[in-house]
Amino acid sequence: MQEKHCSIGVDLGGTNLKIAVYRKPDYTKIYERRAPVQSDDAWEYILERIHAEITNVFDFSGIPLADTACIGMGIPGLLDSSAGVSLFSPNFAHWKNVPIVSWLQERIPLPVFIDNDVRVNLYGEWLYGAGKGKQNIVLITLGTGLGAAVIADGHVLCGATASAGEIGHMHMVHDGRPCSCGSSGCLGRYVSARGMVRTFKEKLAAGQSSVVAQWVQGDPEKITALMISQAYDLHDAAAESTMCETGELLGWGLVNVINLYNPELIIIGGGMAAAGERLLGPARSIVAAHALAIPRERCRIVLAALGDAAGMLGAALYADWRLSHGITQ
Repeated sequence: MQEKHCSIGVDLGGTNLKIAVYRKPDYTKIYERRAPVQSDDAWEYILERIHAEITNVFDFSGIPLADTACIGMGIPGLLDSSAGVSLFSPNFAHWKNVPIVSWLQERIPLPVFIDNDVRVNLYGEWLYGAGKGKQNIVLITLGTGLGAAVIADGHVLCGATASAGEIGHMHMVHDGRPCSCGSSGCLGRYVSARGMVRTFKEKLAAGQSSVVAQWVQGDPEKITALMISQAYDLHDAAAESTMCETGELLGWGLVNVINLYNPELIIIGGGMAAAGERLLGPARSIVAAHALAIPRERCRIVLAALGDAAGMLGAALYADWRLSHGITQ
């Protein structure tokens, strides 16, 4: 069989779809596409969008289908990777038991592999990014929601239902905000872009003033996490208290992560990681005061090195690994 030199990595998020083509063996990115997705669309429409964008990759990159080995996909939520089915995703309103692999393989004659979106981010950071050379890592992505994935003693943890490391659903607030998982008070309802914006909106609704209200001309639906960071830099009191509260709650989550998993490295990625020490400063203070001393002293908390490209790269790496082990789905 003729060797194929390229692989495709797909990273499906709650608001954006990212696709890249990588050339082996060094996984140089040779083409990339991005497109918005709507979280309230039907799953069939979202898969149609993914299929259309993959088709566009071949049309515009110059990479022939015949030179492409496989497609790897990072999907948010719980899944059955061996069956190629996404069971549930908190990021999408109409998403249950979605047959991603069979649906795509009927339309694209390539092997398709799926895994959790945070795990594929972890593969990218572990092999090519901030976690290179480490054997005990927890990656936390702060974006639309909060996701996590774990490597312990050089092994990726999956668990009995491939849901190990669901730190975002750690119960943190008694009688807190309801979560799409069916519980309430989950960490991700507060420590995420959506969660932080909601906290900020609650402060405005309670009567606090903020320069952000002027920026959005009184329309709270236009408020973004980036605006809160920008207002923080202007010493806006509502933004500062929101960032501090969000960072401290993240810190309590990291205390549990350190005590449970004993990582040598915690990598913080996702769009909210751009807040940097605005968010991590309060988190580090909570960790310093409350995590077990010996594992805490061994653990570093760092920002992701690959930015939002880790998921695409990790998905391609994962697909090639599955294919190299003789797995065709």
